[in-house]
Amino acid sequence: MELVIQNGGLITGDGKTFYRQAAVYVQGGKIAGIDIGESAVGAEVVARQIIDAGGGIVLPGLVNGHAHGCIRGPSMPSGSEPFENDDVEYYRNRHLLQGTTTLLNVCGLAMADEVDIDDAERHVMDIRVSTAHTPSNIQAALAVDGKGLSKRHLSATVDDMLAAGAVALGEAGGGQTLGGGAQEYRFIPQAIRRAFGVEMTPAAARRLKNAVLGRYLDPAEGVSDIALNSELDRCGLSGITDPDRVRNIITRSVMPSVALSLAGFDEIARESERVGYPAIFHNAAPSAKRLIAAAEKRSRARLVAGHSNHPSFFPDEAVSIAQNLRSRGAVIDVSTLDCIGTRWRNDAANLDALIDAGCVDTISTDFAGGHWDGILEALQRMVRKQQLSPPEAIALATGNVARAFPQMAGDRGLIEKGKRADLIVVDHANLSRVRHVVIAGRVVVRNGVLV
Repeated sequence: MELVIQNGGLITGDGKTFYRQAAVYVQGGKIAGIDIGESAVGAEVVARQIIDAGGGIVLPGLVNGHAHGCIRGPSMPSGSEPFENDDVEYYRNRHLLQGTTTLLNVCGLAMADEVDIDDAERHVMDIRVSTAHTPSNIQAALAVDGKGLSKRHLSATVDDMLAAGAVALGEAGGGQTLGGGAQEYRFIPQAIRRAFGVEMTPAAARRLKNAVLGRYLDPAEGVSDIALNSELDRCGLSGITDPDRVRNIITRSVMPSVALSLAGFDEIARESERVGYPAIFHNAAPSAKRLIAAAEKRSRARLVAGHSNHPSFFPDEAVSIAQNLRSRGAVIDVSTLDCIGTRWRNDAANLDALIDAGCVDTISTDFAGGHWDGILEALQRMVRKQQLSPPEAIALATGNVARAFPQMAGDRGLIEKGKRADLIVVDHANLSRVRHVVIAGRVVVRNGVLV
C-alpha cells in the first residue's frame, strides 16, 4: 500500500456518515478501501507512508467552487489585469493550508492555459477555470475595466473554453460589473481618490453607493441631498465637494456595466441549458430578480446561485430568494467572504439565516478583496453553534460540491473506494485546524507545513 491514514475519525462527505475510528488505504492515487471500528485501531500495516491521525478526523479534501485570484490570467468578471505572481502564490497556498484540494477560479474571462505560467511552477492544488465568454459579459468587462483582456480573450467562445478544459460557466455578473464588493473596495475608492485626494474605506464607499443608487442600483431609490450630505460629512468629503458631483462619480463608476452584466445572465443560462455544464451567477440584491427569471425560463439549465448570503440582502430577503431559486432547481451556494473571523466589511447574519432555514447546498470562499475566511472556519462555527452536525457541515464543501460540479469534481469529494484520494486530517476539537493534506495520494502538507 502506498499510503495509510489510521487511528483517526472519518467523515466521508456524504452528509451522514461519521466513523469514530477508521483507517483509509490509498493506492495509485485513489482510495483503495477503508476499515472502521476496532480493526482500524493500531493495526499493523505495511505501507510506503503512514499517517497517524490520532486526535484528528480524516475528511475529503475541500472543493471550493467559487474563488478568485488563483490564476495568471485576467482577473475578476471585469477582465482586469492579472494579479501579481506573489499574490497568486500566496492566495493558492492559503487555500491549500485551509484544506482546499480542488478550486474553481471563476473570474470567467481567463483562458484555460493561464492557470499557471508553465509546468515548472504548477501548483499541487487542482485549479480549474470557468468561462463567461459571451458577448454581453465581455462588453460588461470592457465597460468597467477590461485592461487584462487581449484579442484571444475577446474572441474566445464558450465552446472554445470547454474544449480547452473549462469545467463550468460563469461567474455571470460580479462585484465589479454589478456594483458589488469590488466597487466598494476598489473602483469607487479609486474614483474618489482621483477626484479629491481622499482615502475612502470600503464601508464608506458602500454607504455612499447605497445612498446614491440604493441596494437595487436604482437611482430612484437614492436618498435626499440632506441624507447624502450627512454621509459626505461622515466620510470626510463635506466642504470638499457637493452631492451632485459625488452622485455623478458613483453613477459613472457603477452603472455603465450593469445592464450588460444582467444581459449576460440570460446568455450564460442559455449556454448552460445547451451544453449541460453548471453555471455560477452573482446572486445579490441588484441581480436576484434576473436570476429568478433565468431559472424560470431555463428549467434545464444547471444554475448555481453564488454567494447567496451577499451583504446587499437583508437576512429574511436572502432566505426568501434562496428558497425561491431552490424550488426552481438552482444550487444555493454561500460564501465565507470575510464574515466569520475577519469581519473586514461583512458579518454572518445572512449566512446564519440561510443555514438556519435549511436552504444551503454548498459553501465557497469567494474573494472579499483577498480577505476571505477559510471554509473550515465557517463549518466549525456551524458545528459549534449546533446549526449542523459535523457530517452535514462537511458535505457542504465536499460531497455536495462534487454533485453540483461533476465535470470538475465527480471523482472526488467523498471518501469511498475508487474515488480520487484527496484527503485532509483536521483536529477533532476544531475542524478548521488542518494538520495534513493529501492530493491524489500524495502528501502535500504534513504537520501544517507545505511539503
